[in-house]
Amino acid sequence: MRQKVLITGAIGFIGYHLTEKLLEEGFEVVGVDNINSYYDVRLKYAKLPILGIQEENIRPNTLYYSMIHNNFKFVKIDITDRYNIEELFRKEQFNIVINLAAQAGVQYSIENPHSYVENNITGFINLIDAAKNNMVKHFIYASSSSVYGDRELVPFKESDNVDKPISLYAASKKSNELIAHSYTHLFSLKTTGLRFFTVYGPWGRPDMAPYIFVNRISKGLPITVYNNGNMERDFTYISDIIDGVFSVVKQKNQLVSADYNVYNIGNSSPTNLNYFINLIENELKKKAVIKYEPIRKGDVLKTYSDMSLMQKEYNYSPKISIEEGVRMFVNWYKSIKL
Repeated sequence: MRQKVLITGAIGFIGYHLTEKLLEEGFEVVGVDNINSYYDVRLKYAKLPILGIQEENIRPNTLYYSMIHNNFKFVKIDITDRYNIEELFRKEQFNIVINLAAQAGVQYSIENPHSYVENNITGFINLIDAAKNNMVKHFIYASSSSVYGDRELVPFKESDNVDKPISLYAASKKSNELIAHSYTHLFSLKTTGLRFFTVYGPWGRPDMAPYIFVNRISKGLPITVYNNGNMERDFTYISDIIDGVFSVVKQKNQLVSADYNVYNIGNSSPTNLNYFINLIENELKKKAVIKYEPIRKGDVLKTYSDMSLMQKEYNYSPKISIEEGVRMFVNWYKSIKL
């Protein structure tokens, strides 16, 4: 019997790739997304036909059946809509829930904090409570490397203290981990939080540096680089992220005994921002026009994941080097027509 999985944020960056992976592996998937306008919705709508959803006018709270995959349905729901979320859980009876829906972005959280409380906290509690009420076996959710804040001690370990977030986005993700812990303790709901580290690749978010740099350099437009580029990021290619999430979904090589767990999923190989830009220049065969600015509020100087826990418990090992990843991302960008 197929496992039935709910994926929220299903036509976002990570959600889309995970949806494709689970469909290929034979899971029954219900995808949820509110298709908001935080970034260009064309990037979201372009994925629906690939998943077999052909309707041009997607109405809220209506199940659409894939014309390609007999194991995929899609519904446009906002996770802040408690009533319709509860109705969906009651009707579909999911085995596994994977919450990837969130208001993303560190800088936007400074400008619009209420959106983070509504989506990342209220929306999260709607989902985890519905999971508890409907006997979901495993609640998996996206956390973030942002919870580590601006710390000098690297690499970042899951056992590190993360009580000093430096952005509201990070605080909202830490809140998710705390809420999950309480639900595991109170209701024996199995929960797993995944702290993603700077994900990039095809269909990447256009508000993130990799997409911004490729897009603007290719068009001969200037890019803004902070702190003279003296920053490092643990850039992680999307296929490595999906391999990690899938291992958790399948419980492959599972040594886990506890019902509450949090894991890093990164590349464990920080890349200097100037080197990253240089790789993009080489692939595009164009020189970047760079405008330097001081470091911004909420930005951290370095992210660096300790992957020993995921390696030990799930035999996880990232495969894509930064050079190969940038090459594949640039090639995808050249091929996409929006």
